[in-house]
Amino acid sequence: MGVGTRLAAAAAMTATAVLLAGGTAASAAPVPATATARAAAGAAVTFQVASASPALAPTPFTAPGRRLKLGAKGAAVKALQTRLRELGYVPGKIDAKYGGTTQSAVWAFQKVQGITPTSTISSRTWNALENPKAPKVLVPSGKPDRVEVNLTKQIAVLYDEGLVKLITHISSGSGIPYCETAVWQGREQRFCGDARTPTGNFKTTWRRPGWHKSYLGQLYNPIFFNGGIALHGALSVPLYPASHGCVRLPMHVAEILPGMLGTGVPVHVRGKFRR
Repeated sequence: MGVGTRLAAAAAMTATAVLLAGGTAASAAPVPATATARAAAGAAVTFQVASASPALAPTPFTAPGRRLKLGAKGAAVKALQTRLRELGYVPGKIDAKYGGTTQSAVWAFQKVQGITPTSTISSRTWNALENPKAPKVLVPSGKPDRVEVNLTKQIAVLYDEGLVKLITHISSGSGIPYCETAVWQGREQRFCGDARTPTGNFKTTWRRPGWHKSYLGQLYNPIFFNGGIALHGALSVPLYPASHGCVRLPMHVAEILPGMLGTGVPVHVRGKFRR
């Protein structure tokens, strides 16, 4: 399966996850979309990241107020996508179609606002879009360029020169101990772990473009920051911690993140998810 097909599949899988879970990401300097991102969107598109900061008031916005569900189309969806992008989330292409990429941005936004993530856009979410809260700063004394991973909220925030550049929905380590058998380095081996995403202060190290095979599965555009733990794209990024320890990202976010996040950038992991 080609990467473009995988990305399109990821959006569909995210949409399916919405229905199963019942109910997040980004865009300030223009960031060109790659051919892969265009293929996933179904047309040419340029991802842009809207700078946002707790010190800057968002522009006025009047919500359409129309109740939206996954699969909806039209002007109200376009207004939703445009507002999410303006606030620093990544809804994907502004195409007036409420699909999986927009849903992941909605999830991220709702979690930052203290709204239980849902596939339905109702009055509470529209009201929050009119008067949005900025994500909580986890490391006030952190460097201007950094990533903050909030395990409690299951979101990640990219800061650039002290401004919020990207906010995304994530899925971190499940915390469920595992033992799995896999063929690695030419022989069958057994791997066990606690499936935790450790908290602490780290820095981005090595990375790989495209799909990278690890002994526990496939990682898309991984950016490692703590040994074998990475920020990476995945075909499944549910509303609960589900990884072996890495920080899973929606595929369209993982597509653009390597161009926005350099090597040696601090990554601060805080919090704890409570089921």
